[in-house]
Amino acid sequence: QVQVVESGGGLVQAGGSLRLSCAAIGSILSTNDMGWYRQAPGNQRELVAATRSGRSTNYADSVKGRFTISRDNVKNTVYLQMNSLKPEDTAVYYCYVDVGFRYYWGQGTQVTVSS
Repeated sequence: QVQVVESGGGLVQAGGSLRLSCAAIGSILSTNDMGWYRQAPGNQRELVAATRSGRSTNYADSVKGRFTISRDNVKNTVYLQMNSLKPEDTAVYYCYVDVGFRYYWGQGTQVTVSS
């Protein structure tokens, strides 16, 4: 079993910044992928950012240049630094850890960006 705990969401005005944190508790390797999906009301869940196999990062086109994902392998924690936030970024953000063929999910954290 892996426990995924995320935090850092909140309310921010357009142009502001937030940093999300996600800690994975359990037997996690640095090569296990971690990242965030998000889902807004009426929208499909989309991949926002990911660290893949400890070798690379990927971002949704809509957040490239504004969001940065980073990972602390000692703490098994990933961070999502979100800058220049837009109202379109409003969503519940879900952290995940890919362990083998199974995804473990955080509880979700609400990010609301006002115009």
